[in-house]
Amino acid sequence: MTTIDLHADPIALTAALVDIPSVSRDEAAIVDVVTRALREQTTGFEVVRHGNTVLARTRRGLPTRVILAGHLDTVPIADNVPGRFAIDPHGNEMLYGCGTCDMKSGDAVFLHLAATVAEPVCDLTLIFYDCEEIAAEYNGLGRIERELPEWLNGDLAVLGEPSGAWIEAGCQGTLRARLTVTGTRAHTARAWLGDNAIHHLAPILERLGGYRPREVELDGCLYREGLSAVRISGGVAGNVVPDEAEVDVNFRFAPDRTLEQATEHVREVFDGLAVDFERTDGAPGALPGLSAPAAKDLVEMVHGHGGGGVRAKYGWTDVSRFAARGIPAVNFGPGDPNLAHKVDEHVPTSQITVVSDILRSYLTGQAV
Repeated sequence: MTTIDLHADPIALTAALVDIPSVSRDEAAIVDVVTRALREQTTGFEVVRHGNTVLARTRRGLPTRVILAGHLDTVPIADNVPGRFAIDPHGNEMLYGCGTCDMKSGDAVFLHLAATVAEPVCDLTLIFYDCEEIAAEYNGLGRIERELPEWLNGDLAVLGEPSGAWIEAGCQGTLRARLTVTGTRAHTARAWLGDNAIHHLAPILERLGGYRPREVELDGCLYREGLSAVRISGGVAGNVVPDEAEVDVNFRFAPDRTLEQATEHVREVFDGLAVDFERTDGAPGALPGLSAPAAKDLVEMVHGHGGGGVRAKYGWTDVSRFAARGIPAVNFGPGDPNLAHKVDEHVPTSQITVVSDILRSYLTGQAV
């Protein structure tokens, strides 16, 4: 029977979690281990397993509640499990392996703190969920939001996403849209009898090429938007003038826009063109929420204990789910997000220690 020691150094705990394969939709083994460890090695927690998501919370009647949430799944393994330690050319220790930064190191910190912080100044909720790395319909946190929403109530949510020991506040929203143009099919030998739909994509691409993305500062965090073509499709055969073509665009927008406002903005970019517009996917962003008391305390702790500071989160994360409920949420974990999903994914072990020390100070109310 596989076991993990929650009282061990979180670096060792990270290595132990990495060595338990947990590719999306195959998390049962790691969920078994984490559930058993929380039940046997922590005190004062109600522990519930809901599918392949593990929930734990205290009920001490303290004035605030902090949620620590992280996903247990990884992308497919690429000959990078079990993990391994190595020293880089600068003498820094690294832990290599699938999920080291995204995000078993963050999970390890949360589990370690649950077992070793005896007198927190706030009540704690821990959520370790499945299927974050695949389609949103399978996301374990989304399932909890639908079926056990009371578990998402709190004053601050900390997602253990890799952030290099910086607080990455809020997140961008995202939408995808499909722009379809039509023409008239004809034989290419008599092309003048047709109307080439692919050629009608040119004005769309010109609009995209000339687009100037907005920058906006929120709570001291600078968000940069971006509108990009991500797919083009068209063509029937090598001797046919095509009668339909389409381009997919992705808009990453600052969290001061709603999804509806972002959709209307993208429509306006292509206003006047003969295109059929369809939004195919979308998720709102999350405002930083750093002015909330619980968030301000964490920001001060990061500045005072050697963290990297505060910056905007580029990309979408599950902090959006909490922000939609009016709960301030931040991304804060070890590891470089640019290394997530790579074959050589790794995390500096020093960052695991820094994040653990900062959160311990925060949860125990130690002075900065």
